[in-house]
Amino acid sequence: MNNSKVNWCPGCGNFSILKQIQSILPEIGVNKHKIVFVSGIGCSSRLPYYLDTYGIHGIHGRATSIATGIKLSKKNLSVWIITGDGDGLSIGGNHLIHLFRRNINVNILLFNNKIYGLTKGQYSPTSSLGVKTKSSPLGTIERPFNTLSLALGAGATFVARSIDINIKHLKKMLIASNNHIGTSFLEIYQNCNIFNNGVFDSFTKESLYLEQKKPLSFGKRKCILLYNNKIKIIINNNFLKKKIWIHDIYDINKAFFLSKFFYEKKIFPCPFGVLYKRKIDTYDKFFNKKRC
Repeated sequence: MNNSKVNWCPGCGNFSILKQIQSILPEIGVNKHKIVFVSGIGCSSRLPYYLDTYGIHGIHGRATSIATGIKLSKKNLSVWIITGDGDGLSIGGNHLIHLFRRNINVNILLFNNKIYGLTKGQYSPTSSLGVKTKSSPLGTIERPFNTLSLALGAGATFVARSIDINIKHLKKMLIASNNHIGTSFLEIYQNCNIFNNGVFDSFTKESLYLEQKKPLSFGKRKCILLYNNKIKIIINNNFLKKKIWIHDIYDINKAFFLSKFFYEKKIFPCPFGVLYKRKIDTYDKFFNKKRC
């Protein structure tokens, strides 16, 4: 563990994420000298200072570009990208979607607190429509990015979501991200208790936790029904049991449906877990063949 003093606000959700990253690193079977964490600018981007690995604190939005160069020049390194909703989806948005398209074998952790925290509370690309912030005192007039839909649309081969308060699930998703060969994208909902406190409270009681080949169920006996491309919430009963949606991480169409839950369809629960996974050759594999 690095001895650097952690410079986040007391109660920040980043502490939980850092703790789980520290807990999985000894388990992934990679020597710490072969692990690199690359970040841009933002509260989340200070994370490389607090890990006993190699790290680069880069410039705004460019962590993906730096990580690409590292992975292509040193193919045996485990490369992790730490970014936020501002750093990754604003100035770094174009780099991010091309990383998805290329499918380079790196891991992306996007800390989403729906606010610019480091610069003291301006709205970000994921802030809700109408929210009042220091840079939108009358309320935002921009619709937020749906990060999971964006990743799926750009061709990401691993798309998942977790949250800072569910440490067991977060650890599980970090390990799953690491095990994927290709670009893994894990969005982590992270509470900023100073500038956007409680932004995720509305759905944490009835969240939808996805498991491969398991029915989509949540709350008290509630299930998701998918029938003739129509989605409904039902109370679990034997009569409709055969029509209950069974999760399939390899189904891109169902993944797109799930990515819309709670963003555009507020009546549906917010999904957490692996939405989609696909196995295809990586960019670095082709690159190394050409170089040889």
